[in-house]
Amino acid sequence: MMFRLAKFFLLLVLSGALFAQEHKPARTLTVAAAANLTDVFGEVAKKFEAQTGIVVVYSFGATANLTMQAEHGAPFDVFAAADVVHIDQLDKEGLLARGSKAIYARGRLVLWVPPGSQAHVTRVEDLKNADVRIVAVANPKLAPYGLATVETLQKAGLWSVIEPKVVYAENIIAAKQFAATGNADVAFTAGSLVLWSGGTTIPIPGNLHAPIDQAVGILRSSGEQAEALQFVQFLLGPEGREILSRYGYEFPR
Repeated sequence: MMFRLAKFFLLLVLSGALFAQEHKPARTLTVAAAANLTDVFGEVAKKFEAQTGIVVVYSFGATANLTMQAEHGAPFDVFAAADVVHIDQLDKEGLLARGSKAIYARGRLVLWVPPGSQAHVTRVEDLKNADVRIVAVANPKLAPYGLATVETLQKAGLWSVIEPKVVYAENIIAAKQFAATGNADVAFTAGSLVLWSGGTTIPIPGNLHAPIDQAVGILRSSGEQAEALQFVQFLLGPEGREILSRYGYEFPR
């Protein structure tokens, strides 16, 4: 009887240990990411988790807003910005892990005419036309793609004509949504966000604005330094670059 009881308790302990092993909490990583990365980073997370077992939780938004959150102690492990300036800012403030910042991609600005839009636009100059009433632009004070848009229109000599038509969105996703929902006739957005959205996509020549180089860094306050480094290495490695490339991102030399 005692032997059977001991055997029962042993099996109970072993099964409990196996259950705990199978149901142990997954390692998670919190990544703050610029809004232009919303689609592509979904794919990055899937492949990264499949390889490492680390679950990535994203916080998407305008780069300036995410920077401010990081400065005020938001629990980010990694920050993938839409520019280099804000990553440099955090680094100078001592908020990044030493030597962790790197440029991971160069973004592509496009002018998007959504399906069903009544605007006849095939080039940037067509924004002057009367059938273009509202142009959605990400806030240039918050979003690097918005700043690149203003630079483009200024360099093309169109800003004074187009500015009265401009409606500002908080980030590049919101700018796209303004056009997609009919609240704007066209939108300046990231090429990666409209690959499969239909309509007409007009790439903006790179010589009309400063390069949209995008940098990443690991927050010094992160308690997941090893996991954060794995994510950054994946992003900078061949598999991360292959995914980014498919979404239209380029890589500065």
